Formats: sequence, C-alpha cells, structure tokens
Amino acid sequence: MKLLIKKLRKGAAIPARVTDGSAGYDLSACLEGPLVIKAGETAKIPTGISAAVEGIDNCVLLIYARSSTATKKGLAPANCVGVVDSDYRGEILVALRNHSGEERVIDPGERIAQLVITPVYTPEVCETEELPETQRGAGGFGSTGKM
Repeated sequence: MKLLIKKLRKGAAIPARVTDGSAGYDLSACLEGPLVIKAGETAKIPTGISAAVEGIDNCVLLIYARSSTATKKGLAPANCVGVVDSDYRGEILVALRNHSGEERVIDPGERIAQLVITPVYTPEVCETEELPETQRGAGGFGSTGKM
C-alpha cells in the first residue's frame, strides 16, 4: 500500500509521520505569508497537495486535529473530522475553527492537522421491519448510567 502525494503548489510539504508509532501524517499549511484566524472564525487552509491511496480499496483519508494545535491554540477542524473520499483528487484543504478567545496566526509550513487512513465498509442497505435485540435496546443518552 502506498500514499501517493501530488504537490500542487510551491512550498507544499509532503505529509509525514513524526514517529514510528504515529497514526497520522502531519499536514502543513501551504501559505505565502502568515494567516490570522480571528476568535470564533473558520479559515480554509490550503495544504498544496492532493492524495490517493494505492494498493487498497475502500479507504478514506480522515483529517483530525493535532493535539498540540487544538489544546494550545484552540484550533481544530471546523467539521470535527474532515473526510477526503477515495475518489477525490483536488487539493486537500483544512477548515480550521478558532475556538479560542484570541486571534491565532498560522505560519507558512506550520503543521495544522493530521491525516489518518481508515478502511471503509459499504454494506448493502436493506430496509427491515425489525432489528436484532440487544441488552441496551433503544436506550439513548445516559441510558447506561454511571460507571
């Protein structure tokens, strides 16, 4: 299996795992200068790359927050987890939301999110009158009580 990366802009960085145990590949901002994201606002940050996974069918690229960017700067993907479908070949953008109470600056080349490759299951959809019973049943939020 290979993660194929195509650079679309000058200054684009190839995503990389920092350690052997890293689940995600860091995505970097491909900017010509610093970008200010005001408190409570969202900005679409270009990465300057497109991607494809070779050698495996039915997978998705998921964009997650970098823990340090989210906890220290209050910047996380606006949609919580970004989805890059396996057939998308355009530029990967990261929509970062500033959850802090202050302006935040993204510098060119700064690591802004992480890309995780995950299998996708696409079962046949079948309408039914009944579902298999479980211990929980239809119990919703808080139905399992405190542990």
